[in-house]
Amino acid sequence: MRDSKKPDLFDIESQFTEDERQVRDAVARFVDDRILPIIGECFENESFPMDLVPEMAELGLFGPTLTDYGCAGLNNVCYGLIMQELERGDSGVRSFASVQSGLCMYPIHAYGTDEQKQRWLPDMAKGKKIGCFGLTEPDGGSDPGTMKTIAKKDGGDWIINGAKMWITNGSISDVAIVWAETDEGVRGFLVEKGMTGYSTRDIPHKFSLRASITSELFFDNVRLPDANRLPGAKGLGGPLGCLTQARYGIAWGAIGAAMACYQEALEFCHERVLFGEPLVNKQHIQIRLADMLRRITTGQLLALQLGRLKDAGTMHHSQVSLAKWNNVRVGMDIAREARDILGAGGISIECSPIRHMLNLESVITYEGTETIHQLIVGRELTGVAAF
Repeated sequence: MRDSKKPDLFDIESQFTEDERQVRDAVARFVDDRILPIIGECFENESFPMDLVPEMAELGLFGPTLTDYGCAGLNNVCYGLIMQELERGDSGVRSFASVQSGLCMYPIHAYGTDEQKQRWLPDMAKGKKIGCFGLTEPDGGSDPGTMKTIAKKDGGDWIINGAKMWITNGSISDVAIVWAETDEGVRGFLVEKGMTGYSTRDIPHKFSLRASITSELFFDNVRLPDANRLPGAKGLGGPLGCLTQARYGIAWGAIGAAMACYQEALEFCHERVLFGEPLVNKQHIQIRLADMLRRITTGQLLALQLGRLKDAGTMHHSQVSLAKWNNVRVGMDIAREARDILGAGGISIECSPIRHMLNLESVITYEGTETIHQLIVGRELTGVAAF
């Protein structure tokens, strides 16, 4: 008999391999046992649970699709399921792993030298070194082409000046993947913690992603050797390629947040008695729950097909945009619906929908706003760029 409490009306479970299910279940146990009991307090106190990083590394959650350097070499569906389960816990935890993997380890692996890979990737896989991704600037969120951070050649070195903003993991990072304008176009650099002229400042008083560290990065005549340049990254294609990796994970992660909210709303409706009977007996409640499941199922199928395309090497970035756009919107709408179903108690941090609802306000904005992804899809359909 089908378990009505699990959001899997279309038997998507049967589409996963045994390895994929094992990876998902291992991360799900970690989320249930280690993240969910503390994440409300972390959110309330604006703190990231750094003590969980070694356990995340032990599970192979950093750079899991990369080969060698201590990485797990999993397929992309496994990676998506990891992101789904982590965001079922909290968007901030998923963001930490997503930045470490897709925005930091990936460019070193894809664009870096052998020396850079050997120096950074093993320790990053173990969680001993943390990375951040410096692209967004105070005046150039959706338009990286207006980049004002400059890197100028000075003999065998580079001198970097500028600033980055809204950087996840910024102040706790050992290395920042920094994108700067040069005389030869945009290039990527490895700026290391402690370099003269490099400083960070955390952004306080956020009402979203509170269990995540968000920082500003400042570069005041930071000198670094040419050995810290990513030689394989040329032009905006370098950072945009990284964003494709991270956006892929978000498409799965947002469904995890939606699942958490749906599950809590469903359990509440079974337990809550109103006018003499449980809420689940009410037509209006059943319609709302059915609509939540419809959206989750659509998002799950979209993410799974995207993962299969990525594993086949045929995924296009516009497909990632469609999935990120759809699934984050699904997550936001379901979080708000669940919050409303929970009534007055739904605004309490003891309930997850209000936390997910606030977090997803950031997720729908970062790594390409909803509008940007709509226009990416529109360009693919029409051949016309309307940004």
